[in-house]
Amino acid sequence: MTGGVEQAVRARALALLAADAALAGLVHGVFDGVPPRVTAPYVSLGAAEGRDWGTKDRPGREVRLTLALIGTGDADGRAAARIEAALAALRGAAEDWQIVGVRVLRTRFAFQRDSGWRHELVVRCRCLSAA
Repeated sequence: MTGGVEQAVRARALALLAADAALAGLVHGVFDGVPPRVTAPYVSLGAAEGRDWGTKDRPGREVRLTLALIGTGDADGRAAARIEAALAALRGAAEDWQIVGVRVLRTRFAFQRDSGWRHELVVRCRCLSAA
């Protein structure tokens, strides 16, 4: 029952962010993993970690999804704010699962070499089996 919920959440998040026109105007792309060649700024979906979570009558999983916004130059918070706003719409059907709760648990910002920066978000998605 647990196989696939992490992939379903990743696929829904990737589709949602890639379809966001406002975000598309701020970054060069949204990628599943680290792209081999791309110019910053861009969004990269990282690991999806699952844990047991549910109710008395329905099995469920808690999925923690890591996203990274990679940029250069001045750190503009518009793209990160747009990602957080878009992720609010993550609730809903995801294959055989229903995402019933979405919350940004942690954000981390750090400057990198060559005037680059990285803004990471960890998003918790609580999912119940739709079956």
